Amino acid sequence: MRMSPEERNVMRQRENLRRETIKRETDTALRQSGLSLTPQERAQFESRYVQERRKVEQSLRQQIEAERQKELPALIQQLKKEFQIDQPTKSPATKSGESPNSRK
Repeated sequence: MRMSPEERNVMRQRENLRRETIKRETDTALRQSGLSLTPQERAQFESRYVQERRKVEQSLRQQIEAERQKELPALIQQLKKEFQIDQPTKSPATKSGESPNSRK
């Protein structure tokens, strides 16, 4: 699939924004740590921060997905009940079960 120039530009902008956000958060983490690092140590700190942050985010995504999977069956049942009430019964089994005398 080929992206149009506009789509490529949007993707590029999103990636730049993501990098800027990570850079700001890395700088904040370094400031909060109170460390005074050489440029080489700072680069190592930034690299490790990004690496560990990725692990944390992956773990959170897995937790959210596990929670979603636990919640979905109840949601599906709730929606099934709601939509069964809203729909007229079309099932022949239900209609054949009624006797002509049951409406009296």
